[in-house]
Amino acid sequence: MSNRNDFRPRRLYRDTRRSAVAGVFSGIADYLGISVGATRIVGIIAILMMFPVGVVLYIIAAMVLQPMPDNAYTGPAEEQFVRALRRSPEETFSDVRYRFKNMENRLQKMERYVTSSRFDLDREFEELGRD
Repeated sequence: MSNRNDFRPRRLYRDTRRSAVAGVFSGIADYLGISVGATRIVGIIAILMMFPVGVVLYIIAAMVLQPMPDNAYTGPAEEQFVRALRRSPEETFSDVRYRFKNMENRLQKMERYVTSSRFDLDREFEELGRD
C-alpha cells in the first residue's frame, strides 16, 4: 500500500480506478489531462496497427508502471484541480489569481466595515436588542 507522501502528480501511473484492462490508457489520459475514451481509442488503434509489438508494449507498460495510490488526492476538488492544471496551466493559474483577488476584495470590505463607526453602531444596536 502506497503512502500519500509517495504520490507525485507529475509521474505516470496506471489508473486502476478507471481502468478497463490494466489502467495504462486511463493513466496516460490522467497524466496528459485528456479524455480516457479518446486515449483508449487512439491506443487500441495504435496496438492494432503494430499488432504484436503493440501488445507486448502494453503488457510491459502494465508491468512497469506503478498503480496510482488510492489516496493520491485528498478529495475530488484536488483531483479536479490537478487535472485542470495539467490541461491548461495558464488558465488554472489565472483562475487561482482571480479567486485570490476576489477574496482580497472581500477581506478589504470586511476590514473597512469592522474599522468603521457603522460597525460600532451596529454592535450597540445588537446589544440593545439582547437586553
